[in-house]
Order: sequence, then C-alpha cells, then structure tokens
Amino acid sequence: MIVGAGDMPRRAAAAAAAAGRLPHVVVLEGFGEPASYASYPHIVCRLGAAGRMLEWLRGAGVREVVLAGRVTRPSFLSLRPDAGAARLLPRVGMKAFGGDDSLLKAVLRVLQEEGFEPVPAQAVLAEFLVAGPEHLSSVEPDETARRDIARGIAVVRALGSVDVGQGCVVQQGLVLAVEAIEGTDAMLARAGEQRREGPGGVLVKILKPGQDRRIDLPAIGDATIRAAAAAGLRGIAIEANGTIVVNRASTVAAAEAAGLFLVAVDPGDPIWSIPVS
Repeated sequence: MIVGAGDMPRRAAAAAAAAGRLPHVVVLEGFGEPASYASYPHIVCRLGAAGRMLEWLRGAGVREVVLAGRVTRPSFLSLRPDAGAARLLPRVGMKAFGGDDSLLKAVLRVLQEEGFEPVPAQAVLAEFLVAGPEHLSSVEPDETARRDIARGIAVVRALGSVDVGQGCVVQQGLVLAVEAIEGTDAMLARAGEQRREGPGGVLVKILKPGQDRRIDLPAIGDATIRAAAAAGLRGIAIEANGTIVVNRASTVAAAEAAGLFLVAVDPGDPIWSIPVS
C-alpha cells in the first residue's frame, strides 16, 4: 500500500490484514501517519523518492499495490526526484502533470511496467461503497435541493472533463465553490463564505467522466458532514458505487445529528438531467 492522509487507508490496511493479507505500507511523508501503521511492515518516503519505494516493495516480495489516502500534489519542481524517480519521469511524461487523473493513470501504467499490479481501492474498500441509489439519512432533499444536485452533477462533469475536480457546492442554482487542488474541506470553507440567504446549498461529490476507478475515488466521512454543516449546507449527494463513505455508521449519524440529507445517486439517471438553467 502507498498511503496518504485520512482514515480510509488505515481502514483499508486493517481490512487487508483481517482477510489474511499482511499489508506492506509506504507512508508518504507529510501526509500519512506512520504510527497508524506500526503493526505492519512500513517505511516513510517523500513523494519524490519513487526509486526507494519500488526497491523496498520489490525487496518485500510485493506484487499488488493499492494507492489510498489524501495527498496534496506538489509542484513538479518541488518533487526532488531520487535516481529511481528520475529514471521513471520520462515514462510518466510531462503531459501527465496537467491533472490528477492524467497523472495517476500514468503512475498506474508505470507501476505495471515495473512488474506491479495496481489493485482497485474498492477491492479492499467494498464495504465503504454504497451499492445503489439510496437515501442514507432520514432527511430527504426537496425540489430545490434536487435541482441543485442536478446542477452540481452537470458542473462536476464539466470540471472532470478537463481533469480538475470531483466536487462542487450549489445553492439555489448558484455555484458557490468548485473543488480544485485545495480539496473538499477548503472548498466547503470557501462555500460557507459565499453563502446566500435562503435554503442552504448542496455538496455534490461524484467521479470524473472516464475516471480510472482503480484510484482516487471521491470520499466523504463524518468530518465532511461537520464541514458541510458549518458551511450552512443542507445536504450532500454522492455517486452510488463510486464515492467512498468512510465509516458509514458515524457518517450517517453525523448527518442525522446535523439535520442534513445524505443521498447516493446515479448521475446517469435521467432524473438528474432535469433543466437546471
């Protein structure tokens, strides 16, 4: 496992161990918490030390690799690649640095060329995916909120088509914020600053069009719920069988406590193609 920040990679490691597969963990320096993986074989590496990562994984006999957790992408110049990473960079290609999905697809391709098999995160995180459209909390979106969800889906699809983000906040048809490199929490804080009077907004978190499902699935957890409530939102819409819900029980409980709706939707369903202009 190559892990960044958050609870999801910790739970993925525990799930793999419970299934009888001892995880070997590369903790990305400045993102993952090494203490969380103390019971597993692990090393701490900076992002640019790809050569060291691959050498350690090979030495441990690892063949399958899962990438999980939040990582803030650095600039290309700040990577300081080690000798192994410098060897790999021409194969990644500069075009891959245009967006997250382009870069991650290139990383997956190089991993395969190096003899590793990238494993989809959902293979070990299936329990965190909502299988189909579902109301996860008892609160349901009204017609205004449903229109905001539809508009949010259209906005995220437009963003995703140029490999930018997986989320946005819409209030009464107005796009208050879109997700870029700063991540969901910062986007929600910005949306709270832009809040208008009247019914609160909606957070929409779905996959980019054509996104490689082996990596970087959108995710929410109880911290997302708290941030959405603090921003004055009244609900969250996620993609069924696409967005990871980290610790479903506590996330749903947080939504109930905050009075927020939490729904899993199929973005391809014609119901979300209602006029949103």
